[in-house]
Amino acid sequence: MTHKPDLDPQETQEWIDALESVLEHEGIERAHYLLERLIDKARRSGAYLPYSANTAYLNTIPANRERPFPGDLALERRIRSLVRWNAMAMVVKANRQSSELGGHIASFASSATLVDVAYNHFLHARTPEHGGDLVFFQGHAAPGIYARAFLEGRLTEDQIDRFRREVDGQGLSSYPHPWLMPGFWQFPTVSMGLGPLMAIYQARFMRYLHHRGILNTEGRKVWAFLGDGEMDEPESLGAISLAARERLDNLVFVINCNLQRLDGPVRGNGKIIQELEAVFRGAGWNVIKVIWGRYWDPLFARDKQGLLLKRMEECVDGDYQAYKAKGGAYTRKHFFGKYPELKAMVANMSDEDIWRLNRGGHDPIKVYNAYAAAMACTGQPTVILAKTVKGYGMGIAGEGMNITHSQKKMGEEALRAFRDRFNIPISDDQLAETPFYKPAPDSPEAQYLQRIRAQLGGFLPARSSAAPRLNVPALETFKPLLEGSGERELSTTMAFVRLLGFLVRDREIGRHIVPIVPDEARTFGMEGMFRQLGIYASQGQLYEPVDSDQVMYYREDQKGQILQEGINEAGAMSSWIAAATAYANHGVAMIPFYIFYSMFGFQRIGDLAWAAGDMRARGFLIGGTAGRTTLAGEGLQHQDGHSLVLASLIPNCVAYDPAYAYELAVIVQDGLRRMYQEQEDVFYYITVMNENYPQPPLPEGSREGILKGLYPVRQSDGYEEQVQLLGSGAILREAFAAAELLEQDFGIGSTVWSATSFGELRREGIAIERWNRLHPDQSPRLTHVETQLGQRPGPVIAATDYVRLYADQIRPYVPRRYVVLGTDGFGRSDTRRKLRQFFEVDRYQIAVAALKALADEGSLPISRVLEAITRYQIDPDKPNPVTV
Repeated sequence: MTHKPDLDPQETQEWIDALESVLEHEGIERAHYLLERLIDKARRSGAYLPYSANTAYLNTIPANRERPFPGDLALERRIRSLVRWNAMAMVVKANRQSSELGGHIASFASSATLVDVAYNHFLHARTPEHGGDLVFFQGHAAPGIYARAFLEGRLTEDQIDRFRREVDGQGLSSYPHPWLMPGFWQFPTVSMGLGPLMAIYQARFMRYLHHRGILNTEGRKVWAFLGDGEMDEPESLGAISLAARERLDNLVFVINCNLQRLDGPVRGNGKIIQELEAVFRGAGWNVIKVIWGRYWDPLFARDKQGLLLKRMEECVDGDYQAYKAKGGAYTRKHFFGKYPELKAMVANMSDEDIWRLNRGGHDPIKVYNAYAAAMACTGQPTVILAKTVKGYGMGIAGEGMNITHSQKKMGEEALRAFRDRFNIPISDDQLAETPFYKPAPDSPEAQYLQRIRAQLGGFLPARSSAAPRLNVPALETFKPLLEGSGERELSTTMAFVRLLGFLVRDREIGRHIVPIVPDEARTFGMEGMFRQLGIYASQGQLYEPVDSDQVMYYREDQKGQILQEGINEAGAMSSWIAAATAYANHGVAMIPFYIFYSMFGFQRIGDLAWAAGDMRARGFLIGGTAGRTTLAGEGLQHQDGHSLVLASLIPNCVAYDPAYAYELAVIVQDGLRRMYQEQEDVFYYITVMNENYPQPPLPEGSREGILKGLYPVRQSDGYEEQVQLLGSGAILREAFAAAELLEQDFGIGSTVWSATSFGELRREGIAIERWNRLHPDQSPRLTHVETQLGQRPGPVIAATDYVRLYADQIRPYVPRRYVVLGTDGFGRSDTRRKLRQFFEVDRYQIAVAALKALADEGSLPISRVLEAITRYQIDPDKPNPVTV
């Protein structure tokens, strides 16, 4: 905005005097109200007033509005210093054992005060009266969390001495990992960007639980300790508007703005704090800036002309990094030296005094007041932007330098400086060993630690899995799906919707079901649930929907059960994670079903799915319209040929590709049993298709085979030559048709198998293969694949709607010649018949593959294979679908 000459300085002064009078006599809130009224009046009168989302580069809470600090500053600094030392020693000692172990010193060094003040005064543990806060700790700061737990007596010296050495037991995981430390960590956070995203949806899910009357979550907070460099991740900022829209005042972001990422400055040519302030304020958050520590307050009081603030706003973050890294003399010359008035302001300060001018994130009084203000805020989520120094306290080993992030070693000189700076009682002759230090149980520090945490309900982080078991329905509950559909055609997607309907009406678990859709409910045929269950909306429905006169109208409700997340797979997955971990975070088991386009789901949210595995999530992911040839007409980016392969990479993800409604019912019912009765820490990925065909009844005795991953569905005896055809999901019916072709055209019999899960067959195979290898003196065990396929003669041909790798997983365990057909390559838009022809997984290709396998074994002449190729009009010279 261009500043024009002041045409009436006297009038200008009168306005300024009036504002100062209001500030002095009526306070800042009244002044703010009057200014907002003036701005509103000006805009309504047609004036153009540009909006600025930024405030001055100063603390949001001025010194004269700060609350008194309630704790013992000296004792808390002492404790914080010991935590700093032990966190540093943990990494240094680990890397003396082996440089392979790595670790990070600098991240916690910069955030120690932010974490310490929260621990001492705000983070509440779970008690019978309080559900407990959820805390997302910055992943790279894990050594500091361990160091504090060591002082509290939660971790032993032997454990922290085994940082990053877990294989032999009792070691500590590199970062927050609930899978590896299930009683300690609540959330995995070191995959950058997932912490902020998951924190938002955890806060929203707490409101969901409260509004539905399942749990009282009043007074609970979700805290996320984050880094400024982490905010570059799209996931970090991608859902902040939802947090404001939902008025999540139970959510607090604490962003440690140490101005550095791994390689250099976060915003060397700008100011990350100002940038983030604009982003969050623009989204509707309450923004609290903690930029300057209290040692600056006397200088601000003397800055009558605003030159100090002007200089602060002129400097970019690259400058601020240099001021801290290069010392007081450099800062005097390059910061204060620009203006004679500022140079004079610090003339009586030594270079060391100037260097000690602290940043707000290292000042417990400033940090405490920011947290207290966040607790008092209603109707908005809060973000605290705290300025710190990366590697604070590391001195010559890397304080404020570009190398800081990867620093994992410190020389004796640096250790001595660190010890002296924080007054650690370690003698010179002990220094080289870098020993841990823990005060005696009856020391003031130890007693203070125990007392303040007792006042806040106990220790954090802590994870509990003590949720009551649920009585899941018996398989007979899904009787209509087990009996088949007769001549009526039905897709497995619609079978799933019917199954979900049975579950939500179940008296025992119905209210625990959490249906989640990303703006595709109508695609999946779930719109009937809108009226029945309602779509969760924190404010209810403030409008009359355009389809209110219809049976299946769009109904939003504060008590709604469905989470409709819009076109937002990552957000929907984060909601699913919040529900899938409710048993641990809230003491109540919830059963989430998240249905999505499989191509846009598992591929897009793979990192979140891995995090879900780490968090021991329990629930169902439903990959809708799965397979590369079932989603006719959509094409390359829609057609999924690999989600089941991706799912198989997560150790505790149980993945199935059912072809029939009864298979789906058996799998879901057993999943409910495993997760909510037996309380296994697994989750399920199940594919469903939109292709309609008659659904047969459940064959007698097939339940075990369905769950293991393979069972026979058709056998033809009386033929001299036999083959075995494995079909999965959408292609199973092509295997049936191929079996008929082989019988009618070539007199070859077939056993057709439904392969519901090549992934589960592979896992069992690996386990048995390992047992046999390590027990060479005992009779070898056989896999399910071997026992089943070994009973019938003939080569085995597997065809799926997925890449060949999916069915190839069981190759080591197939006791016959094994041929795999799949849908490798990019998809196409066309009919299902043409797509299966293109990818060479249709009945004709299956029949030819079976004939060729028999010919390779010498059971048929090659001429019979050539006959089939001609009969079925297959072009052997058409381009390979893998490469075209």
